Amino acid sequence: MAHRQEIENQFRKFESALKRLEEVLLIENYNDIIRDSAIKRFEFTFEMLWKLIKRISYFEGKFCNSPRQCFKFAFSIGLIEDENLFLEILEYRNLTVHTYYELNAKQVYEFLKEKGLIAFKSIYEKLKAYIDSI
Repeated sequence: MAHRQEIENQFRKFESALKRLEEVLLIENYNDIIRDSAIKRFEFTFEMLWKLIKRISYFEGKFCNSPRQCFKFAFSIGLIEDENLFLEILEYRNLTVHTYYELNAKQVYEFLKEKGLIAFKSIYEKLKAYIDSI
């Protein structure tokens, strides 16, 4: 069973990763280096998030062992409002991890700017409230 301290530690890792992702997405001068940096930071933020949710699931006596299962769990306890959006985030993460094409990279970057960052910031607030309540 996960302990509160483990959840807090993982939350801090997610928080740090999210700040780094936001930092690169706010840069105005788009170029390949900025885009690629944003994608790597997205991958890291994604990993920190789903591992945090996994720890929470264990704390709650549930056991999710994949990002998809963990996002479904997070939706079931109200941490995620739009399950489909997080499944879309998973699809974009899979694109970046398993293949690399210029077109995919551009699509991922645009998705992060338009929807991804907002989704991560939304779950960040819900996670913060959840941790404060346990």
